[in-house]
Amino acid sequence: MASSTVVLDPLSNRSIFRKFVLMLLSILASLYFLHCLAERCGTSPSPVRTSEVATGLFASDPNHLRSPRRKRLLQKWPAKSPVRDPSVRYRFDGVMSAGEETDLPGLEEEEEADPAVQPDMRLPAPFGADIVAKPSYFGPDKLSSLGEGSKRLPQAIIIGVKKGGTRALLEFLRVHPDIRAVGAEPHFFDRNYDNGLDWYRELMPKTLEGQITMEKTPSYFVTREAPARIYSMSRATKLIVVVRDPVTRAISDYTQTLSKKPDIPTFESLTFKNRTSGLIDTSWSAVQIGIYAKHLDNWLQFFPMRQILFVSGEWLISDPAGELGRVQDFLGLKRIITDKHFYFNQTKGFPCLKKAEGSSKPHCLGKTKGRTHPNIHPEVVQRLRDFYRPFNMKFYQMAGRVFGWDD
Repeated sequence: MASSTVVLDPLSNRSIFRKFVLMLLSILASLYFLHCLAERCGTSPSPVRTSEVATGLFASDPNHLRSPRRKRLLQKWPAKSPVRDPSVRYRFDGVMSAGEETDLPGLEEEEEADPAVQPDMRLPAPFGADIVAKPSYFGPDKLSSLGEGSKRLPQAIIIGVKKGGTRALLEFLRVHPDIRAVGAEPHFFDRNYDNGLDWYRELMPKTLEGQITMEKTPSYFVTREAPARIYSMSRATKLIVVVRDPVTRAISDYTQTLSKKPDIPTFESLTFKNRTSGLIDTSWSAVQIGIYAKHLDNWLQFFPMRQILFVSGEWLISDPAGELGRVQDFLGLKRIITDKHFYFNQTKGFPCLKKAEGSSKPHCLGKTKGRTHPNIHPEVVQRLRDFYRPFNMKFYQMAGRVFGWDD
């Protein structure tokens, strides 16, 4: 039986191998196409987690933003981008460089608000998260945060005193990125308490985690009910009192009233019950406010001295950075406001900001500040100094600081 031998044609083998390779490549190309189609055009993509987006958007390596995967994540971002105002500068603390509102409906201001303060503007928070960008590669002209923050009751309040320098202190403090303050005086704990804490909270600016909410209403210091009401809100509230030579303060108080009511009696006639006897009329508010020891005693019934800081109105003029340093320490904040932020205005007679919050221009308090005081008879001034001296000595002892008003 003859055996048959099969001879394979080498050309045939190469042809089969070529067809196999082409078929394999075709299958791989189809799979890749299906993968790309599903990745780009899928109708039900997996939800994007906030943490995943934050990692991609604020990663330390800017190349993450250039990868196709990161680009797709950014395209799926659900929040609408805010329209950016080119006139507004941005900071790395997560807030546009603008101030808070000064015109709050239904509020009467005891001291004139600074007209230079602009309304507060903030960025919306995607998914309600407070995400703060690090300034590693975001330039000053780019968005640095997507945190909106929330409204909180104040952790610190400037409670007094009227015509002591509270407006200046507030405006200086607003330069600090970790302080957000109401521009107008809410007068909640003296005039609007019946409106409730929810009403009060709505007046506050939105803050991010770690920022301090503040307000200032100088009349709180002399309002008998204010300490108990603030204590009821939060016994941990920090209180700041700006004090000034009570004689100078009384004259400044009278000057402000005179600018609004030119027909009021003279300072001398309002100071004394009887000019001949020299008996001081303590029922006149301009005189009564300066009896600091009496008012402080009311506050110490509720708050320990460690929660009260006294700022010198005189030193706020002569050494603003020094006084602001004490305030920043008291609030537990980094000393960011320093000498470099101030210059002395010879015309007004007090320091001004080289760059106010939300502006690249120098800023002084308005024309209502630094009014020229009327000439008061030296004898009247001396009588007032004699009257205040024992109260001042008691106040120095209580506050643990000598202010030098009787030198």
